[in-house]
Amino acid sequence: MADLVQRLVPDELWELFRRVVPPTEVIRPQGGGRRRAGDRETLAAIIFVATSGCTWRQLPPVFGPAWPTVHRRFAQWSRARVWARLHRVILDELGALGELDWSRCAIDSVSVRAAKGLLTGPNPTDRGKPGSKIHLITDRKGLPLSLGISAANLHDSQGLVPLVRGIPPIRSRRGPRRRRPGKLHGDKGYDYDHLRRWLRSRGIRHRIARKGIESSQRLGRHRWVVERTVSWLAGCRRLHRRYERKPEHFLAFVGIAALLIGNRRLTRIR
Repeated sequence: MADLVQRLVPDELWELFRRVVPPTEVIRPQGGGRRRAGDRETLAAIIFVATSGCTWRQLPPVFGPAWPTVHRRFAQWSRARVWARLHRVILDELGALGELDWSRCAIDSVSVRAAKGLLTGPNPTDRGKPGSKIHLITDRKGLPLSLGISAANLHDSQGLVPLVRGIPPIRSRRGPRRRRPGKLHGDKGYDYDHLRRWLRSRGIRHRIARKGIESSQRLGRHRWVVERTVSWLAGCRRLHRRYERKPEHFLAFVGIAALLIGNRRLTRIR
């Protein structure tokens, strides 16, 4: 079991996680009771659920804590925005090492089927079946910078402004923190003049394909990185289909997938 926990939560990731996890609440100050399940084992179990796609009830007992304990801790950490904070810490580490390329960022979205819950809607690309949509912005190397979810019938253009605003101030190797890309690439789903004006007002150059004028394939040599990141997100099998009723839990799994992508890059350069 120790080897499995070590593989899913290596020491470097565990040290970063300890910086953002809320302190443990003492429920029985008088002592006694059952020993609290370890955070590292619980985190490994959550990552196993995210990457394998199994249900909470199918969680193998080798991790130690039972599946209700793991799910309860997952819900607590999701409410505390632990996954978003850990993702930002990893981005800070990458930014301080000069591994984030802000010169060309790309925006895109992907739809997944959803069984039920809030932020679901008829998917126009899947015969109107209920679904949700994942929106993301990546840097030039494909590292996720900003993430969001919505119903599948929300137009891509409506996600641009919240995503750009949602980029956190990230450390740089030199100078102040940065949160604005130099240029943003998008497909024809973002072809609206008011979005171009909004980007220009924030000092962001845009490269968005125009409907009926140019082909989206011309931007492929720059936009392929975000499509590759979408395939990286699919490496977390829990995102192949939305099973969570609560949108914050679905967003939590998206955040876990993004931080795992960033942590792999961080591990490779260390």
